[in-house]
Amino acid sequence: MSDSQQLHSDLLNTLNSLKKAHLEQGLANVQLRQDRLRRAIALLSDNRQQLADAISHDFGHRSAYQSLLADVASSISALKYAAENLEQWMQPEEVSAPAEGMQTFIQQQPLGVIGIISPWNFPLNLAFGPLAGIFAAGNTAMLKPSELTPRTSALLQKLVAQYFKPDELVVVLGDADVGQAFSSLPFDHLVFTGSSNVGKHVMRAASENLVPVTLELGGKSPVVVAEDADIKQAAVRTLSVKTFNAGQICVSPDYLMLPNTASDAFVSACREFMSKSFATIANNPDYTSIISQRHFERLLTLLEDAKAKGATVIALAPLNEAAFDAKTRKIAPHLLVNVTDEMQIMQEEIFGPLLPIKSYQQVDEAIDYINAHPRPLAAYYFGKNSALQHDFAQRTTSGALVINDVMTHASIDTLPFGGVGASGIGAYHGIHGFKRFTHAKAVVKQSEDGASNLRLRAPYQQKHKDLSALFNA
Repeated sequence: MSDSQQLHSDLLNTLNSLKKAHLEQGLANVQLRQDRLRRAIALLSDNRQQLADAISHDFGHRSAYQSLLADVASSISALKYAAENLEQWMQPEEVSAPAEGMQTFIQQQPLGVIGIISPWNFPLNLAFGPLAGIFAAGNTAMLKPSELTPRTSALLQKLVAQYFKPDELVVVLGDADVGQAFSSLPFDHLVFTGSSNVGKHVMRAASENLVPVTLELGGKSPVVVAEDADIKQAAVRTLSVKTFNAGQICVSPDYLMLPNTASDAFVSACREFMSKSFATIANNPDYTSIISQRHFERLLTLLEDAKAKGATVIALAPLNEAAFDAKTRKIAPHLLVNVTDEMQIMQEEIFGPLLPIKSYQQVDEAIDYINAHPRPLAAYYFGKNSALQHDFAQRTTSGALVINDVMTHASIDTLPFGGVGASGIGAYHGIHGFKRFTHAKAVVKQSEDGASNLRLRAPYQQKHKDLSALFNA
C-alpha cells in the first residue's frame, strides 16, 4: 500500500468510527448539544492566551488583541448564541396538511459527521464558527486546520483531545496531501474555507462521494464611494479593516471605486487615519505580519507589477519607516491609484494591506464594473442617499452588502455568512448554520381513511372526470 493509500485508509477509519458512534448513540438531545457547545467555549476561554501566543508565533507577529477579539471572543459569541437558541431551532415545524386527519411536519435531523477544512487567517474563528452550527444541529465533526499555522493547529489538536471524546470531535494535522485526502472522504457534509482555486479541487473530490459542500471562497470585494459619501468616513472605515490582520481577511476590501474628483481627499484622509492609528508599524504590537515569506513576496510582486504598468503607488508608512520589512514580514498599507485590469492586483484576491483605487464619472460605471466580474463575498457602499443605497443593493449581487461600513456583517449571528457564485456556496452563522448542517426531513402521518391517497387507486373512470374538471378551473 502506498503512502497516499495508507493516509486515506487511516482517515477513512477515523471517519467510520465517528459515523458508527453517531448511529449507535442515537439522536443527540438538547443537553448533549449544549454541553458540547459549552465545552468548546471553555476550550477557547480557558486557553485564550496560549492560543493567541501560538497564532502570533505562526504569523511571525500577530496583534494579541486581534486574536482575542476576532478568533476567541467572536467564536465564543457564536457558540453561546447557538447554545441559547438551539432548543427552539430543534422543534419540528408543523405545516398545513392537504386533507383532514393528516399530520405533516418537518423534522430537524442531524446530518451525521461533518468535515471542516479551516484556513490560516482566522484559525479559530473559521473552525469554531462552523462548529457552532454543527454541534447545535446534533452532529459530530472532523477538523483539518491549516498547515500554515502549525503551532496553533498542534495546540488545537491537543486541547480538543482534552475537552472532547474522540467520537465527538477529531483534529487531523498535515499538509496539502492530507487536505486532499481529507476532502475525498465520504462525509455527510464538508465545509471548506479558502481560495477559489483550492475550492474547485475540494468540490471535485467531494463530488466523487456526492458529499454536499459549503464553500466560503472570498474573491474581490469592492468598496464603492458615492458622490454624496463622507470621504473621511469611507477612508477611516475602509482602512480600519484593511489594516486589521494586515488585510488578510476573506471579506477585506479588495478594491475601491471613487468619483474622479475625490482621489486627493481620500488619500489625505487615509494619511490622517494612519498618523492617528499607527504612528509606527515596525515595532507596533497592534500591526500584524504577513503569514509567510511566500505570501510576503507575492504581495511585493503585485506592487511592482502595478507600478510597472502605470499605477501610482502611495505607501502609507509612518515617517522615517520603510514601506515593508522582509525580516518582520510587515507591509505598510499602500494605495494604488489609477489601476487597470491588466495589472495582476486586479486579477486575484489580494489578502494583504494593498488597496487599488479606480475612478469613475457616474456611479453606474462602478455598478457595471462589479457586475462584469465574478460575484464577490461582500460589497461595501458609502453614500447618504437612501434611494441610491437601495438602487445599488438591487443592481449588484454579492454574498453580503454593508452600507456605510466594512465587514460589520461578519460578526452578526442573526445574519447568514456566505458567498454567491464564484465567492462560495451556502452560508452559516446562527440559525443559518443550524439549517445548513440539518436535514429537513418531510414527515407525513396519513389519516385513518387514507382519503388523500384514494386518487391513486383504480378504477379511474370517475376520477378521470374529476381530474378534467381541475384543468378547466
